[in-house]
Amino acid sequence: MDLIALQGWLDNASFAVLFAAMLLYWCGVAFPKASVLPSLGTAAMAVGNLTIAALLGARWIEGGYFPMSNLYESLFALAWGITAMHLVAERMSRSSLVGAVTAPIAMAITAFATLTLPGTMQGSEPLVPALKSNWLMMHVSVMLLSYAALLVGSLLAIAFLLITRGQAIELKGSSVGTGGFRNVKLRRAEDDAAEAAAVMTRSAGGAAVLEKPATVTLSPQRLTLADTLDNISYRMIGLGFPLLTIGIIAGAVWANEAWGSYWSWDPKETWALITWLVFAAYLHARITKGWQGRRPAILAATGFVVVWVCYLGVNILGKGLHSYGWFF
Repeated sequence: MDLIALQGWLDNASFAVLFAAMLLYWCGVAFPKASVLPSLGTAAMAVGNLTIAALLGARWIEGGYFPMSNLYESLFALAWGITAMHLVAERMSRSSLVGAVTAPIAMAITAFATLTLPGTMQGSEPLVPALKSNWLMMHVSVMLLSYAALLVGSLLAIAFLLITRGQAIELKGSSVGTGGFRNVKLRRAEDDAAEAAAVMTRSAGGAAVLEKPATVTLSPQRLTLADTLDNISYRMIGLGFPLLTIGIIAGAVWANEAWGSYWSWDPKETWALITWLVFAAYLHARITKGWQGRRPAILAATGFVVVWVCYLGVNILGKGLHSYGWFF
């Protein structure tokens, strides 16, 4: 089997394995008593990670360059990073819910690269002169790894919002988090405003009575899960943000060598800066302001959209020095 045929087999295999992992994780959430399902999902994610690594390795040998120079290659590199970050986050959290939210994204990325991109975009081509640099490995790999960590952290924040929906949550503890006990207070969001004004009702005798709304709390299991998701989301974003910073700096140095300017306000550069500012605000709010719970999770969920615009939206729709793929 030649390397080109091997790549075609590996990209389809990675999609199939990640699709199976998604189903296993979802079935594990639906049937919590079937404890073997999440373990099989973890194994499938690990196999998918190795399959994508083998694909990129075969691509590297066949093309003779670091395989992150076009949309097809970068999509698989991003999927590899997400599966790797997933395994780290799942080991830290010991929760199958991590896979339930990360496996669909990894599967969708491989499906888009394998089934949607035309064959001409999936083949390897000689590098353009600007990409023939050691900075290709440094800049692109670090940026994609940072995207993977930020996406996983944002997905866990979205899962946190779903678990605590309709509740105003306040986690009282260190934002850095050591996984220890935190005092958790939950109540319905609408009850907070109602409690401040209280509720005026009329008794049978016409006297006004103040009634305090009842506090509604989540189950202990969901409280523990919410606390874990909040903590792991913060750690993942805390890992991705310095990688993003290093990647942007490396890109600026490379841009100066290739184009004679450190910063040109190219659409990709602009959205990379916006992404950096969003997650900088998230970390600032948690570390300096002590935000925890739903407010920073909403900010992280916003970052999920911003990362996709920066990575994929600009490359497909924008026209600039970093553009590749389809143009509409």
